[in-house]
Amino acid sequence: VQLVESGGGLVQPGESLRLSCAASGFTFSSSVMKWYRQAPGKGRELVATISSTGGSTTYADSVKGRFTISRDNAKNTVFLQMNSLKFEDTAVYYCNALGIHRPYNYWGQGTQVTVSS
Repeated sequence: VQLVESGGGLVQPGESLRLSCAASGFTFSSSVMKWYRQAPGKGRELVATISSTGGSTTYADSVKGRFTISRDNAKNTVFLQMNSLKFEDTAVYYCNALGIHRPYNYWGQGTQVTVSS
């Protein structure tokens, strides 16, 4: 089982980034996918969730209207489009997979997003 995040980096406030998480080793289309983040010295925060079909999404209030979660079940990949980035979005972003029909809970290794001027 692997969840491999990519797309992080250093950007200025107001800029955009698109994170990707490539999944393998399990049935991606039967998984609810989530993005979490953890800022230095803080706990892990749920950022966005997408249903197995992509038909339902939810967001943390702090990112609503700026971030968009999406998925491509044909490519076993989930995305997080992040626009209008703020200093407070700086964190390590993690991809998470939750099984629908089987009780699994998988995590990626994280990708660093730094928003700095």
